[in-house]
Amino acid sequence: MIRVSYAEIESDSLVGSREREQQLLDQSIALMDQALKDGPNSMATVEAMHFTMRLWTHLMQDLAEPENELPDDLRASLISIGIWILKEADAVRIGEQGSISEIRDITAIIRDGLK
Repeated sequence: MIRVSYAEIESDSLVGSREREQQLLDQSIALMDQALKDGPNSMATVEAMHFTMRLWTHLMQDLAEPENELPDDLRASLISIGIWILKEADAVRIGEQGSISEIRDITAIIRDGLK
Protein backbone atom coordinates (compact mmCIF):
# COMPACT_ATOMS: atom_id res chain seq x y z
CA MET A 1 0.00 0.00 0.00
CA ILE A 2 1.29 3.45 -0.90
CA ARG A 3 1.74 5.84 2.00
CA VAL A 4 1.83 9.52 1.07
CA SER A 5 2.47 12.31 3.53
CA TYR A 6 0.09 15.22 3.81
CA ALA A 7 2.97 17.67 3.31
CA GLU A 8 3.53 16.26 -0.17
CA ILE A 9 0.11 17.49 -1.29
CA GLU A 10 0.93 21.09 -0.46
CA SER A 11 4.26 21.17 -2.28
CA ASP A 12 3.06 20.09 -5.72
CA SER A 13 1.42 21.72 -8.71
CA LEU A 14 -2.36 21.56 -9.12
CA VAL A 15 -2.14 18.40 -11.25
CA GLY A 16 0.35 16.77 -8.90
CA SER A 17 -1.73 17.82 -5.94
CA ARG A 18 -4.86 16.31 -7.47
CA GLU A 19 -3.00 13.03 -8.07
CA ARG A 20 -1.75 13.00 -4.47
CA GLU A 21 -5.27 13.66 -3.21
CA GLN A 22 -6.49 10.72 -5.32
CA GLN A 23 -3.77 8.52 -3.80
CA LEU A 24 -4.72 9.56 -0.28
CA LEU A 25 -8.40 8.98 -0.95
CA ASP A 26 -7.48 5.57 -2.42
CA GLN A 27 -5.53 4.79 0.74
CA SER A 28 -8.47 5.84 2.90
CA ILE A 29 -10.81 3.63 0.86
CA ALA A 30 -8.43 0.66 1.11
CA LEU A 31 -8.24 1.09 4.89
CA MET A 32 -12.03 1.24 5.11
CA ASP A 33 -12.33 -1.89 2.95
CA GLN A 34 -10.09 -3.70 5.43
CA ALA A 35 -12.12 -2.32 8.33
CA LEU A 36 -15.31 -3.62 6.74
CA LYS A 37 -13.72 -7.08 6.46
CA ASP A 38 -12.32 -7.08 10.01
CA GLY A 39 -15.40 -5.66 11.73
CA PRO A 40 -16.32 -2.57 13.76
CA ASN A 41 -14.24 -3.41 16.84
CA SER A 42 -11.02 -4.14 14.95
CA MET A 43 -7.73 -2.29 14.88
CA ALA A 44 -8.31 -1.86 11.13
CA THR A 45 -11.43 0.19 11.89
CA VAL A 46 -9.54 2.40 14.34
CA GLU A 47 -6.76 2.96 11.79
CA ALA A 48 -9.21 3.61 8.94
CA MET A 49 -11.25 6.15 10.90
CA HIS A 50 -8.16 7.91 12.24
CA PHE A 51 -6.62 8.19 8.77
CA THR A 52 -9.90 9.27 7.18
CA MET A 53 -10.50 11.93 9.82
CA ARG A 54 -6.98 13.33 9.40
CA LEU A 55 -7.33 13.31 5.61
CA TRP A 56 -10.68 15.10 5.57
CA THR A 57 -9.52 17.60 8.17
CA HIS A 58 -6.60 18.47 5.90
CA LEU A 59 -8.81 18.63 2.79
CA MET A 60 -11.29 20.91 4.56
CA GLN A 61 -8.51 23.22 5.73
CA ASP A 62 -7.28 23.45 2.14
CA LEU A 63 -10.80 24.12 0.86
CA ALA A 64 -11.23 26.94 3.40
CA GLU A 65 -8.11 28.77 2.19
CA PRO A 66 -8.84 31.94 0.17
CA GLU A 67 -6.17 30.85 -2.35
CA ASN A 68 -8.13 27.70 -3.20
CA GLU A 69 -9.19 28.10 -6.82
CA LEU A 70 -12.34 25.94 -6.74
CA PRO A 71 -15.66 27.78 -7.10
CA ASP A 72 -17.09 28.91 -3.76
CA ASP A 73 -20.22 26.77 -4.04
CA LEU A 74 -18.19 23.62 -4.75
CA ARG A 75 -15.83 24.39 -1.87
CA ALA A 76 -18.79 24.87 0.48
CA SER A 77 -20.35 21.59 -0.66
CA LEU A 78 -17.11 19.67 -0.16
CA ILE A 79 -16.64 21.21 3.28
CA SER A 80 -20.19 20.15 4.19
CA ILE A 81 -19.43 16.62 3.02
CA GLY A 82 -16.22 16.69 5.04
CA ILE A 83 -18.09 17.74 8.18
CA TRP A 84 -20.52 14.85 7.70
CA ILE A 85 -17.63 12.41 7.17
CA LEU A 86 -15.88 13.63 10.33
CA LYS A 87 -19.06 13.22 12.40
CA GLU A 88 -19.79 9.80 10.94
CA ALA A 89 -16.18 8.61 11.37
CA ASP A 90 -16.15 9.81 14.96
CA ALA A 91 -19.37 7.90 15.64
CA VAL A 92 -17.78 4.74 14.21
CA ARG A 93 -14.61 5.35 16.20
CA ILE A 94 -16.40 5.62 19.55
CA GLY A 95 -18.71 2.69 18.84
CA GLU A 96 -21.91 4.60 18.24
CA GLN A 97 -23.97 4.36 15.11
CA GLY A 98 -21.96 5.22 12.08
CA SER A 99 -21.47 3.64 8.71
CA ILE A 100 -18.03 2.81 7.38
CA SER A 101 -19.58 1.75 4.09
CA GLU A 102 -21.33 5.12 3.63
CA ILE A 103 -18.12 7.01 4.42
CA ARG A 104 -16.29 4.76 1.99
CA ASP A 105 -18.87 5.28 -0.76
CA ILE A 106 -18.86 9.08 -0.42
CA THR A 107 -15.06 9.13 -0.35
CA ALA A 108 -15.00 7.04 -3.55
CA ILE A 109 -17.41 9.45 -5.26
CA ILE A 110 -15.18 12.41 -4.32
CA ARG A 111 -12.07 10.52 -5.49
CA ASP A 112 -13.70 9.65 -8.80
CA GLY A 113 -14.59 13.32 -9.28
CA LEU A 114 -10.89 14.20 -9.19
CA LYS A 115 -10.19 12.13 -12.32
